[in-house]
Amino acid sequence: MNNPWFSKIAVWLVIGMVLFTVFKQFDNRAGVGSGYMGYSDFLEEVRGNRIKTATIQEGQGGTEIAAVTTDDRRIKTTATYLDRGLVGDLIANGVKFDVKPREEGSLLMSLLVSWGPMLLLIGVWVYFMRQMQGGGKGGAFSFGKSKARMLDENANQVTFADVAGCDEAKEEVKEVVDFLKDPQRFQKLGGRIPRGLLLVGPPGTGKTLLAKSIAGEAKVPFFSISGSDFVEMFVGVGAARVRDMFENAKKNAPCIIFVDEIDAVGRQRGAGLGGGNDEREQTLNQMLVEMDGFETNLGVIVVAATNRPDILDAALLRPGRFDRQVYVTLPDIRGREQILAVHMRKIPIGQDMNPGVIARGTPGMSGADLANLCNEAALMAARRNARVVEMQDFEKAKDKILMGPERKSMVMPEEERRNTAYHESGHALIGKLLPKCDPVHKVTIIPRGRALGVTMSLPEKDRYSYDSEYMLNQISMLFGGRIAEEVFMKQMTTGASNDFERATQIARDMVMRYGMTTALGPMVYAENEGEVFLGRSVTKTTNMSESTMQKVDSEVRRIIDEQYNLARRLIEENSDKMHAMAKALLEWETIDVTQLDDIMAGREPTAPKDWTPRIPPSGNDDAGGTPAVKTDPEPNAA
Repeated sequence: MNNPWFSKIAVWLVIGMVLFTVFKQFDNRAGVGSGYMGYSDFLEEVRGNRIKTATIQEGQGGTEIAAVTTDDRRIKTTATYLDRGLVGDLIANGVKFDVKPREEGSLLMSLLVSWGPMLLLIGVWVYFMRQMQGGGKGGAFSFGKSKARMLDENANQVTFADVAGCDEAKEEVKEVVDFLKDPQRFQKLGGRIPRGLLLVGPPGTGKTLLAKSIAGEAKVPFFSISGSDFVEMFVGVGAARVRDMFENAKKNAPCIIFVDEIDAVGRQRGAGLGGGNDEREQTLNQMLVEMDGFETNLGVIVVAATNRPDILDAALLRPGRFDRQVYVTLPDIRGREQILAVHMRKIPIGQDMNPGVIARGTPGMSGADLANLCNEAALMAARRNARVVEMQDFEKAKDKILMGPERKSMVMPEEERRNTAYHESGHALIGKLLPKCDPVHKVTIIPRGRALGVTMSLPEKDRYSYDSEYMLNQISMLFGGRIAEEVFMKQMTTGASNDFERATQIARDMVMRYGMTTALGPMVYAENEGEVFLGRSVTKTTNMSESTMQKVDSEVRRIIDEQYNLARRLIEENSDKMHAMAKALLEWETIDVTQLDDIMAGREPTAPKDWTPRIPPSGNDDAGGTPAVKTDPEPNAA
């Protein structure tokens, strides 16, 4: 009876039977209408000796008479109970007749015919109301049912072999897998397995995949639900769904409950202006009780994921509920290589593929970013009708993701192309000359995304902290573009606005946050500029006097002026390299580290491998071109 298909078929069968009965009855009445005769006419036929035989049957509304005339015509009529002389007339005129008693089913049939349409309408209304309210799952009470989707051990095929780039996190969760496989091994020594596991990390690092792999390795049922699935428009629904979810989990214990984005219901209680959200707090309270309350859920392990652990309620994070927090961080160069190897199993790759080179050129990318990179590379290979995905496809896909798509159809005036070429050459020259700058990987004056040109730097290794010299070199490199415009183009454009903004922010952070100046010392002067969270600070606090603010401004000005002068001196001393770099950019539009090394060594640069001569647009270059003002400057990709 719990089969939804059976209930649907049964409903339609009942509707069909009612309709068939009603139409059948209408057909019978229509049959009565053929050959029907009025009662007075029937009496005249009897008295005229024109009736041969007759059958009298008592009906609900009177006496029904079916007769056969002497010329073999069949006629019907209806007599009333009050006519007592009908039998005498039939005997007097020699009519052979028979009398039949009332049929027992006629009353039921009459009730069905009279009440059938109304019952049919009521049944259809009830059926559709049940469907609208989740009919087959409890009717109007289905709002309190859990929306958790269950994956049994046969449906979940994800294992630890499908998870790469987070070896430390996998080691942390292997204890849970071992406990689910052999709980006696831990219980005999008095050990208690963590009841809850909180996966914390940036978006795209594989928290959900890691949770599925736990269930896949342990071969236990896996309940998956999102934090936003608990709360709905009715009060109390969230708490009811939490209760229902844990009841279902107890029936299938040992099992795993995975709550994705738990911060949707697990935020700090009492947070809010003008009162908190009672519905969300009820849901959180019920979850706290179910995880570790008066009754302990043995064999039910809760795994949750979030990228905002700072806003979770303290009662949710205490031991006994979420005993352990597993940090799933961005992968390092080795982890990125392992992730790329996993995704490359799904696409045909060429002989020149080297995941290590791609991993070195993708610092800061998460697992989701690397999956997107492999997909973009496959699409690049499909565009050129290739059978395998080669290294050049990954390079183009990486440039598209990091720097934006190329806009080769954009028509730029020649003067603006020259200005962009010197601007990017200024960035690249400073990046090659200063020791702590990240190596320059590629320079282009092809408009990409919202930028007119891009200088992309790639670190040789993953960085986890920055020293003062590195930050000062970054400021000098950011000023290289504007200085090149001033020295060689004798003008200033708006293209350096983002460079100034970033350089000023770095210098201000050095002074106010990192204590990298002698004048102000190791003290934090930064204002409270974090995101406003309801229930915490909603105002900005300033802990500086006016004189201290002036000192901060003077120190920021000193750092900026020193690095500006340093960058200007380097550009003026290497004007020959600037001219050579700008010439190469104007001719080839994109140069990589090979051409840059040739220029810095004083050699004639070699043409890029995939370079094709530029076909100038017909007509006036200024026609249909972009405005000379660059509204969004180029990003210096790191």
